[in-house]
Amino acid sequence: MKTLWFNTHRELRGGLVPVMELALGALLLISQSAPASTPRVLEPTPGGISPLPFMYGHINGPGGTQIAPSAGFGGGPFQAVVSTNVSGPWIPVGPQFLTNYFTLSFTNVAPVCFYRIKGSDPAYDSAISCANCHGYDGVANVWAYDTWKNTGHAKAFDNLPAFAQTNASCLPCHSVGFGYPNGYKVNGNPILRGVQCENCHGPGGNHASNRSNPAKYPAVELTSKLCGGCHTDVYHQWETSAHGKLNPELVLPFTTGDTNRMNTCGACHGGSVRMAMLKGHALPKGTEGDMGVVCANCHEPHGASTNTAALRNPLFSTNDYTYSTSGSFSTQYVASVQICAQCHNSRGATWTSTSRPPHHSPQYNMLIGTAGLLASGLKPNQPAAHALLITNQCVGCHMQTAPYVSDPSAEVTEHTFKVTSLASCLKCHPNPEGLVQFTTGAVSNQIQQVKTALDFWAVTKAPPALQSKYGTRSWEYTTPGSLSPGGTGPTTSEQALIPDTIKKARFDLYLVLYDGSYGVHNGPFATTLLDTAQNWVWAELMK
Repeated sequence: MKTLWFNTHRELRGGLVPVMELALGALLLISQSAPASTPRVLEPTPGGISPLPFMYGHINGPGGTQIAPSAGFGGGPFQAVVSTNVSGPWIPVGPQFLTNYFTLSFTNVAPVCFYRIKGSDPAYDSAISCANCHGYDGVANVWAYDTWKNTGHAKAFDNLPAFAQTNASCLPCHSVGFGYPNGYKVNGNPILRGVQCENCHGPGGNHASNRSNPAKYPAVELTSKLCGGCHTDVYHQWETSAHGKLNPELVLPFTTGDTNRMNTCGACHGGSVRMAMLKGHALPKGTEGDMGVVCANCHEPHGASTNTAALRNPLFSTNDYTYSTSGSFSTQYVASVQICAQCHNSRGATWTSTSRPPHHSPQYNMLIGTAGLLASGLKPNQPAAHALLITNQCVGCHMQTAPYVSDPSAEVTEHTFKVTSLASCLKCHPNPEGLVQFTTGAVSNQIQQVKTALDFWAVTKAPPALQSKYGTRSWEYTTPGSLSPGGTGPTTSEQALIPDTIKKARFDLYLVLYDGSYGVHNGPFATTLLDTAQNWVWAELMK
């Protein structure tokens, strides 16, 4: 089950009130008016994973309650207690438990009562303790502790100005377990300074003292909320982006363990699926598969990466790359290909495929000018100036940054991945707005011209069997692209009636369309492909 946690100062409705007092626990109010079930409320927690137990659901029936709490990480034993007053006294109910997730059923002691999960203080240790057993990172083939020591996380406390090193509002994100009894204290235990293993994996002291007990294992959490508690601006930008959402069509197959869809789509659409593929692990299922592209997919958290911002892959490359869904991830993964191109590539598309158009992801191949077909039959090689002259390629435009000035003018990191400014274009283009308008307008018109020519071929030159059945969609794929909405195209067997030149033309057309930039990524190359497509269609019309 996916690890969830709650901000201890949010969400007081619906009977769900996580609290922290001297004895840690989660509080649940049950009354006759309480809802039958409690929605899961997820909030990033400052400092990483919260060790507090919490309730992630309950069912309140006549005279009884069933609760589904989490025991926190590495603590225990845990005990459910009940009281008719929020101040106590608290009476134990049910057995003690050690597992992280469980369900308990109780007979309510009163029409209005409070349930709470109590546990021992979280046992924080230090990264040095973790390094004794977990120093080696089998994915990056490095000693994780040694590489972590040189990261910004490891130096997060030391890099604070002196006044902030004693500021309680800064320390949750710059030390381990600040605010908890065994965590960092102001001017105290220096071994817990900086962002360490336990910020992200939970308290590890109990695990270190009893390594064979799975109930005490620290957490392995991939959701971006783990990072969002401290990197709040970045998190909220990411949250609004397409990366922050799993495609609705993939929620069911990813959560039910559909390995076929995971292998086909998961390398780019599923955060936990891609991580499993990178590490050579079994594919996830259940709620672990229900996440979009997360921070850890792009950033290497243990500091093994030598790329900017601890990215798993570089920001610049010009080697051609495409990921075919019919092949295995391990044999196709190329670490030297830039970070965005890992997914934003042509996905193995070929003109001979007849079932559907190329995927909406050929941006990298369009940028470096290696996608599509030319009349000469030679492989295209027409990289854009943007591909060669922009140092960070995609990031140069889609993630423009601005330094921190003050709270009203906070640092801009642009994790929405939208081009919100043309400021970076001014280095080369004196009138970027006008150039964008001209380029996108010209390419849009050319796309429409090729589409019009294909439609004309469909109703005048296509085989009669196709004309009568499909009309203007006679040139389309079996599952037509967005240029021909509202119907189907020729079947697999009927695709043989479509001339190869028409198939090649539609392939080039959809590559340019699904690049999505309408020539901004690589205007000359987009025009080349559309000119080639137009010539092929006109040749068929002239027969």
